[in-house]
Amino acid sequence: MKNYRLLLLAASVALLAGCPTDSDDDDPVPPEETLATFSVEVKNTSANQPLSPLAVIGHSNDYQLFTIGQPASEALEMLAESGDNSTLLSEQADGISVQAAGSGVILPAGSDSVTVTIDTSTSSYLSVASMLVNTNDAFVAETAMDLADLAVGDTLRIAMPAWDSGTEANDEAAETIPGPAAGGEGFNSERDDNDRVSFHPGVISKDDGLSTSILDATHRFQSPAAQLIITRTE
Repeated sequence: MKNYRLLLLAASVALLAGCPTDSDDDDPVPPEETLATFSVEVKNTSANQPLSPLAVIGHSNDYQLFTIGQPASEALEMLAESGDNSTLLSEQADGISVQAAGSGVILPAGSDSVTVTIDTSTSSYLSVASMLVNTNDAFVAETAMDLADLAVGDTLRIAMPAWDSGTEANDEAAETIPGPAAGGEGFNSERDDNDRVSFHPGVISKDDGLSTSILDATHRFQSPAAQLIITRTE
């Protein structure tokens, strides 16, 4: 009988240990705060290459704006050839969580900024792009920047290289340059270049001996062609 009572007491203690107490319900563990707000600023450092309105994308590592040596997406092609960011900012690709547009064209020596809030636990990456509009298909961009470890008040500064989308031949002709230098055609779905993203070699221009070019020496640019400044504000 004594052993039976001991076994019964042990079973009762085990049942009580498995039951939640009132304090568990009253004091739940708060979820970890993972939302972060960033100011994304781009400064145009070129001499005579206006930049198209910014495209800013928050995403996970499932998304990549472009891959060096691989074909550009049609959405990126549209931005690189015409400066139109609307298709890029309406993509429903896996991993994208935030899409934001700049306020307008960024003139040489000018800048524009966009504020975005992302969940750094799931979408800590940021990509930014803009076209050099007095070109066939040149753009400045940074892709898949991981901002998870950027603390409030911290700033990240990046020199943005000029890329060639590889979707349109760099003939610099009046009918194929959409910017103020020519006012020609923007996006054309036909791809007549090497069809891969690479560093841009720069323009040649009529002052450099390309007689068919609508561009002059002022439209030359060196890479990097812009500066990206990201600051975590919250």
